[in-house]
Amino acid sequence: MRIALLGPPGAGKSTQAERLAAVFHLVHLSSGDLLRAEKTAGTPLGRRVRQFLDQGVLVPDDLLVQLVQERVRGAREGFILDGYPRTLAQARMLDGFLAGEDMPLDLVLIFTLEAAVLTRRFAGRRICPKCGTVYHLDSRPPLVPEHCDRDDAALTLRPDDAPETVRRRLETYQETMAPVLAYFTQRKLLATMDASGSIDAVAEQAVRMVRRHFDLTSKPCESL
Repeated sequence: MRIALLGPPGAGKSTQAERLAAVFHLVHLSSGDLLRAEKTAGTPLGRRVRQFLDQGVLVPDDLLVQLVQERVRGAREGFILDGYPRTLAQARMLDGFLAGEDMPLDLVLIFTLEAAVLTRRFAGRRICPKCGTVYHLDSRPPLVPEHCDRDDAALTLRPDDAPETVRRRLETYQETMAPVLAYFTQRKLLATMDASGSIDAVAEQAVRMVRRHFDLTSKPCESL
């Protein structure tokens, strides 16, 4: 089972990808997490990535492809790509790479959400600067306000979650995603779902869609 989960920033892709990965025993590969890990580690690649993340613009294809391909090779038992591919060039490179590895995509699931809802979600998002755990003041609050549950560090607003950066990220998403969706529609891989509900409601809907696509409706479903 090989799935790509796409959608605008703040649509809940990572949360839902984690749940789908647990239910269907998939490796969760988050492009955002891979990039931020490189940035935090301060590797040569991470230093190149930093300037793009902090400005809210897309990381060049060659940098992101290096990270994703390396991780995909180690996930032959099945994976879910979280937020990748983001451009038509990435989609084509991914297809070519997976074909060469005899691991073609089975499904591309796209989340849709109104811009106003997305803006509200970003306003409440916080991250731990020490361990990288992400919280939301409404849907996933820490036990102690503004402090990480794991190490008690003061939570911060990520630079790429600042209002002006968010606006640029959403504009970039709209511009680049249209040809990606057209590409996967032509490939008959695309399925669309509304992601504006609660985390549990969206998770249940996503699991149903995946089960229907892979004709797993007659088998018992593991707990979310």
